Amino acid sequence: MTDQPQPPEGEIPGKPTSASRTTLSHIMTGNDTNLLGTVHGGVIMKLVDDAAGAVAGRHSGGPAVTASMDEMVFLEPVRVGDLVHVRAQVNWTGRSSMEVGVRVMAERWNESTPAQQVGSAYLVFAAVDEDGRPRSVPQVVPETERDKRRYQEAQIRRTHRLARRRAIKELREQRAAEGIDD
Repeated sequence: MTDQPQPPEGEIPGKPTSASRTTLSHIMTGNDTNLLGTVHGGVIMKLVDDAAGAVAGRHSGGPAVTASMDEMVFLEPVRVGDLVHVRAQVNWTGRSSMEVGVRVMAERWNESTPAQQVGSAYLVFAAVDEDGRPRSVPQVVPETERDKRRYQEAQIRRTHRLARRRAIKELREQRAAEGIDD
Protein backbone atom coordinates (compact mmCIF):
# COMPACT_ATOMS: atom_id res chain seq x y z
CA MET A 1 0.00 0.00 0.00
CA THR A 2 1.28 3.45 -0.91
CA ASP A 3 0.41 6.96 0.24
CA GLN A 4 0.74 8.30 -3.31
CA PRO A 5 -2.55 8.91 -5.14
CA GLN A 6 -3.05 6.49 -7.99
CA PRO A 7 -3.95 7.76 -11.49
CA PRO A 8 -7.43 7.07 -12.87
CA GLU A 9 -7.94 3.80 -14.74
CA GLY A 10 -6.07 3.78 -18.07
CA GLU A 11 -4.00 6.88 -17.24
CA ILE A 12 -0.21 6.64 -17.15
CA PRO A 13 1.27 7.38 -13.71
CA GLY A 14 3.40 10.53 -13.54
CA LYS A 15 7.18 10.40 -13.15
CA PRO A 16 9.36 12.68 -11.04
CA THR A 17 11.81 14.97 -12.80
CA SER A 18 14.76 13.03 -11.36
CA ALA A 19 13.63 9.74 -12.94
CA SER A 20 14.91 10.69 -16.39
CA ARG A 21 17.57 13.33 -15.66
CA THR A 22 20.93 12.47 -17.23
CA THR A 23 24.41 13.80 -18.02
CA LEU A 24 26.37 12.97 -21.16
CA SER A 25 30.11 13.77 -21.06
CA HIS A 26 32.51 14.02 -23.99
CA ILE A 27 36.12 15.14 -24.48
CA MET A 28 36.44 17.52 -27.41
CA THR A 29 39.07 16.67 -30.02
CA GLY A 30 40.58 18.27 -33.10
CA ASN A 31 37.93 16.55 -35.23
CA ASP A 32 35.29 18.70 -33.49
CA THR A 33 36.74 22.10 -34.45
CA ASN A 34 35.57 24.80 -36.83
CA LEU A 35 37.70 27.19 -38.91
CA LEU A 36 38.35 29.36 -35.84
CA GLY A 37 39.88 26.46 -33.91
CA THR A 38 37.05 26.19 -31.39
CA VAL A 39 34.50 23.39 -31.19
CA HIS A 40 31.88 23.66 -33.93
CA GLY A 41 28.44 24.70 -32.68
CA GLY A 42 26.91 21.80 -34.61
CA VAL A 43 28.98 19.33 -32.58
CA ILE A 44 27.60 20.82 -29.37
CA MET A 45 24.09 20.78 -30.83
CA LYS A 46 24.40 17.08 -31.61
CA LEU A 47 25.48 16.35 -28.04
CA VAL A 48 22.53 18.42 -26.80
CA ASP A 49 20.12 16.49 -29.05
CA ASP A 50 21.63 13.14 -27.98
CA ALA A 51 21.29 13.90 -24.26
CA ALA A 52 17.80 15.36 -24.68
CA GLY A 53 16.72 12.33 -26.73
CA ALA A 54 17.97 9.95 -24.06
CA VAL A 55 16.00 11.85 -21.41
CA ALA A 56 12.84 11.98 -23.55
CA GLY A 57 13.03 8.25 -24.31
CA ARG A 58 13.69 7.42 -20.68
CA HIS A 59 10.79 9.59 -19.45
CA SER A 60 8.32 8.36 -22.06
CA GLY A 61 9.36 4.72 -21.82
CA GLY A 62 10.08 4.34 -25.52
CA PRO A 63 11.04 6.12 -28.73
CA ALA A 64 10.83 9.90 -28.89
CA VAL A 65 11.79 12.15 -31.79
CA THR A 66 13.00 15.74 -31.87
CA ALA A 67 10.08 17.96 -32.87
CA SER A 68 11.80 21.32 -32.44
CA MET A 69 14.66 23.15 -30.84
CA ASP A 70 13.17 26.20 -29.22
CA GLU A 71 16.37 27.88 -28.24
CA MET A 72 20.11 27.19 -28.35
CA VAL A 73 22.38 29.67 -26.64
CA PHE A 74 26.18 29.57 -26.84
CA LEU A 75 27.68 31.50 -23.93
CA GLU A 76 31.39 30.72 -24.22
CA PRO A 77 33.54 28.90 -26.80
CA VAL A 78 34.47 25.27 -26.21
CA ARG A 79 38.04 24.27 -27.02
CA VAL A 80 39.90 21.11 -27.93
CA GLY A 81 40.62 19.11 -24.79
CA ASP A 82 37.66 20.46 -22.83
CA LEU A 83 35.52 17.89 -21.06
CA VAL A 84 31.95 18.84 -21.93
CA HIS A 85 29.05 17.76 -19.71
CA VAL A 86 25.57 17.98 -21.21
CA ARG A 87 22.92 17.85 -18.46
CA ALA A 88 19.32 17.29 -19.48
CA GLN A 89 15.94 16.88 -17.82
CA VAL A 90 12.26 16.90 -18.75
CA ASN A 91 10.83 20.30 -17.79
CA TRP A 92 7.24 19.89 -18.98
CA THR A 93 4.96 17.31 -20.57
CA GLY A 94 1.82 17.45 -22.67
CA ARG A 95 -0.18 14.51 -24.04
CA SER A 96 2.60 13.20 -26.29
CA SER A 97 5.20 15.96 -26.18
CA MET A 98 7.91 16.88 -23.70
CA GLU A 99 10.12 19.90 -23.29
CA VAL A 100 13.66 18.95 -22.35
CA GLY A 101 15.96 21.56 -20.86
CA VAL A 102 19.69 21.17 -21.43
CA ARG A 103 22.65 22.87 -19.76
CA VAL A 104 26.11 22.56 -21.36
CA MET A 105 29.09 22.76 -19.01
CA ALA A 106 32.81 22.64 -19.87
CA GLU A 107 35.79 21.73 -17.74
CA ARG A 108 38.84 23.42 -19.22
CA TRP A 109 41.58 20.86 -19.78
CA ASN A 110 44.35 23.25 -18.79
CA GLU A 111 42.72 24.82 -15.74
CA SER A 112 41.87 23.54 -12.28
CA THR A 113 38.66 25.55 -12.05
CA PRO A 114 35.12 24.25 -11.73
CA ALA A 115 33.15 23.53 -14.89
CA GLN A 116 31.51 26.62 -16.34
CA GLN A 117 28.27 26.91 -18.25
CA VAL A 118 28.96 27.35 -21.96
CA GLY A 119 25.48 26.86 -23.40
CA SER A 120 21.85 25.97 -22.89
CA ALA A 121 18.96 24.75 -24.99
CA TYR A 122 15.28 23.81 -24.92
CA LEU A 123 14.03 21.05 -27.18
CA VAL A 124 10.57 19.60 -27.76
CA PHE A 125 10.28 15.86 -28.27
CA ALA A 126 7.28 13.81 -29.36
CA ALA A 127 6.86 10.25 -28.12
CA VAL A 128 6.03 7.90 -31.00
CA ASP A 129 4.86 4.31 -31.33
CA GLU A 130 6.31 1.67 -33.67
CA ASP A 131 4.37 3.21 -36.58
CA GLY A 132 5.69 6.71 -35.88
CA ARG A 133 2.37 7.98 -34.50
CA PRO A 134 2.20 10.08 -31.33
CA ARG A 135 1.72 8.16 -28.09
CA SER A 136 0.90 9.31 -24.57
CA VAL A 137 3.63 10.17 -22.09
CA PRO A 138 3.58 10.23 -18.29
CA GLN A 139 3.19 13.68 -16.80
CA VAL A 140 6.38 15.04 -15.28
CA VAL A 141 6.15 15.66 -11.53
CA PRO A 142 8.42 18.57 -10.50
CA GLU A 143 10.20 17.78 -7.24
CA THR A 144 12.11 20.91 -6.26
CA GLU A 145 11.41 24.63 -6.41
CA ARG A 146 13.84 24.80 -9.35
CA ASP A 147 11.91 22.03 -11.13
CA LYS A 148 8.64 23.92 -10.51
CA ARG A 149 10.14 27.14 -11.92
CA ARG A 150 11.42 25.27 -14.98
CA TYR A 151 7.95 23.73 -15.48
CA GLN A 152 6.32 27.18 -15.38
CA GLU A 153 8.89 28.66 -17.74
CA ALA A 154 8.33 25.76 -20.16
CA GLN A 155 4.61 26.53 -20.18
CA ILE A 156 5.43 30.12 -21.17
CA ARG A 157 7.71 28.94 -23.99
CA ARG A 158 4.96 26.59 -25.22
CA THR A 159 2.39 29.40 -25.24
CA HIS A 160 4.77 31.62 -27.22
CA ARG A 161 5.66 28.79 -29.64
CA LEU A 162 1.98 28.09 -30.40
CA ALA A 163 1.16 31.81 -30.76
CA ARG A 164 4.09 32.29 -33.15
CA ARG A 165 2.93 29.35 -35.30
CA ARG A 166 -0.63 30.72 -35.41
CA ALA A 167 0.54 34.21 -36.35
CA ILE A 168 2.77 32.90 -39.17
CA LYS A 169 -0.03 30.67 -40.50
CA GLU A 170 -2.48 33.59 -40.47
CA LEU A 171 0.02 35.84 -42.26
CA ARG A 172 0.61 33.25 -44.97
CA GLU A 173 -3.14 32.70 -45.42
CA GLN A 174 -3.68 36.45 -45.66
CA ARG A 175 -0.93 36.83 -48.27
CA ALA A 176 -2.34 33.90 -50.26
CA ALA A 177 -5.84 35.45 -50.14
CA GLU A 178 -4.33 38.70 -51.46
CA GLY A 179 -2.82 36.75 -54.35
CA ILE A 180 0.75 37.23 -53.21
CA ASP A 181 2.75 34.23 -54.36
CA ASP A 182 5.87 33.73 -52.33
